[in-house]
Amino acid sequence: MAATDHHAPATTDGGFVRRIGQFQASAINMSQMVGIGPFITIPAMVLAFGGPQAVVGWIAGAVLALADGLIWAELGASLPGAGGSYIYLREAFQYRTGRLMPFLFTWTAMLFIPLIMSTGVAGFVQYLTYLWPSMTKGQGDLVGLAMCVAVVLLLWRRIESIGKLASMLWIVMIVSVASVIVAAFTHFHASDAFSYPPHAFALGTTKFWLGFASGLTIGIYDYLGYNTTAYMGAEIKNPGRVLPRSIIYAIFGVMGIYLLMQIGVLGVVSWKDMIDPNNPASQSVAAVVLQRAWGKGTANVITVLILVTAFTSVFAGLLGGSRVPYDAARDKVFFRQFGRLHPKHRFPTLSLLAMGVITAGAFYFSRHVGTSAKTPPLTVLITLLTTVMVIVQAFAQIAAVTVLRRRQPNLARPYKMWLYPLPSVVALVGWLTVYVFADKNNPGLHPIEWSLGWVALGVIAFLVWARREHTWPFGPKDIREDFLKVAEGLDDEPTGDGEPTA
Repeated sequence: MAATDHHAPATTDGGFVRRIGQFQASAINMSQMVGIGPFITIPAMVLAFGGPQAVVGWIAGAVLALADGLIWAELGASLPGAGGSYIYLREAFQYRTGRLMPFLFTWTAMLFIPLIMSTGVAGFVQYLTYLWPSMTKGQGDLVGLAMCVAVVLLLWRRIESIGKLASMLWIVMIVSVASVIVAAFTHFHASDAFSYPPHAFALGTTKFWLGFASGLTIGIYDYLGYNTTAYMGAEIKNPGRVLPRSIIYAIFGVMGIYLLMQIGVLGVVSWKDMIDPNNPASQSVAAVVLQRAWGKGTANVITVLILVTAFTSVFAGLLGGSRVPYDAARDKVFFRQFGRLHPKHRFPTLSLLAMGVITAGAFYFSRHVGTSAKTPPLTVLITLLTTVMVIVQAFAQIAAVTVLRRRQPNLARPYKMWLYPLPSVVALVGWLTVYVFADKNNPGLHPIEWSLGWVALGVIAFLVWARREHTWPFGPKDIREDFLKVAEGLDDEPTGDGEPTA
């Protein structure tokens, strides 16, 4: 018999409506995870490892995603509200530092999330050149900007309509990746897929571990999105059951897709061709596989589906990300205008528009300003902001799980992470590797120093805001414990470790 998620009413206090079920939630996560990422990063993964042993990177990325995903699963199931990390950091760290951590998260997310989405737009335009080789830079600009407008317009509707649309787009994503996988394995040559260079697995060499760290960074970038439904916790049906499963199902499903794609592609296209910048395989490897297997006409058709998949990723990312500043604004930790919902369709209007505009601006910047010699390209900016997110989100959430278990032991936890605290330790080691390697991968740019500087600037902004609001450290701490107050009124006990409520 299904346990009722009593602390998750059909209509939440924030005005959202719980309409997203299990299939739709899993589809939203998977759509955001896949996108254009693997189609453009498979060659990058091969380059990082220097051969077909690149499959190790996808496995390592999945391990980190799963460890981190279990953290998101426990936090999301017990604190199912709009905003994801914002709520988790607010509830965990309010006892010592007031609203500092949720402020820093919102401060960073307003840039980080649109910048990640802009890579999907850039990937869309890059892959479109396979179908439109004569496309000029100006035409590419218009295509990318039009894509941003189209995503915002499609999100300008009721959440139940979005759930249905997400499910349809998920089907297109599955068809596109399945087509590449089938094409690859129907023309598969094991001698190419498993032709390793000398010392490919020399674990005692610095070269291997540098390649591993680079591959882990690429891998976790491609897995990002497994947490999208956590930002939509106030719109998920029975979140104590649905939200953890949507994360876990998505990670295992996408891991299978990535491994099959990487191995299959290596069996059709030589890994040496993938790392040759003058070879088409380095830019559009999936299209090359399809063309060799089934001809140019079929490759064109599937490339259209890949473009739809890229569009789907941006759609899902802005869907979840636009909920982040909304909850912060309602808590008066961000500009109050961001706390307004559409009067009829109940979605955060200004937040969606702002993130859409920043995504378009980042895309345009990467194509014009970011390619100059004096300004780092968008990929470097993302690296800088990723290092910030590791501090403000990844490290902080690892701590938040333990803090909440101690500070709020009576909080209803429909899901508790498996083998606690092992996943937290694995996630900490993985994120530390990504963080430290960012400096080695971008010599002379000092991403760690920039990330620490950004956080310091956010702390200054917080102090200015806190003084105006007369809150900690210039006033009393506002201890909320909203979810704990609801949990203490329940008769049901948490279901225990390991398995979502069934």
